[in-house]
Amino acid sequence: MPNNRRRLVGRVISNKMQKTVVVAIERRKLHPVYKKVVGSTKKVMAHDESDAIMIGALVRIVESRPLSKNKRWAVEQVIEEFEGELGTTQTVQDELREMTGETEQEGEDDSN
Repeated sequence: MPNNRRRLVGRVISNKMQKTVVVAIERRKLHPVYKKVVGSTKKVMAHDESDAIMIGALVRIVESRPLSKNKRWAVEQVIEEFEGELGTTQTVQDELREMTGETEQEGEDDSN
C-alpha cells in the first residue's frame, strides 16, 4: 500500500550545505478575478543523503518527519540532471540569434 505523503516537483537552486539542497517549487494558477496566470515560488530545504545533486537538477521531493529546524522534505528522485554550464547568462537577443543562425560578427559589421 503506497503512503499518502505529499510529493512535489521542483528545481534545485542551492547545494552548498552538507546533505541538504534548497528546492524552488513554482506554482502557476489563474487569478479568479483578472483571469491572468499568476506564478509564485516557494523555497524549501530537502534532505539529500547522497550529497551529489547539482544545482539546476529537477527533483521530486517527499514530505518527511522534521529532520532539522527548517528541513521537512527529502529528495525522493532526480527526474532530470542539469546539463548546461553554471554562471552563464544569455540575453533574449543572444537566444534569438542562436535560433535564427545569425552570428555576432554579422551584427558588428552593420554598426561600423
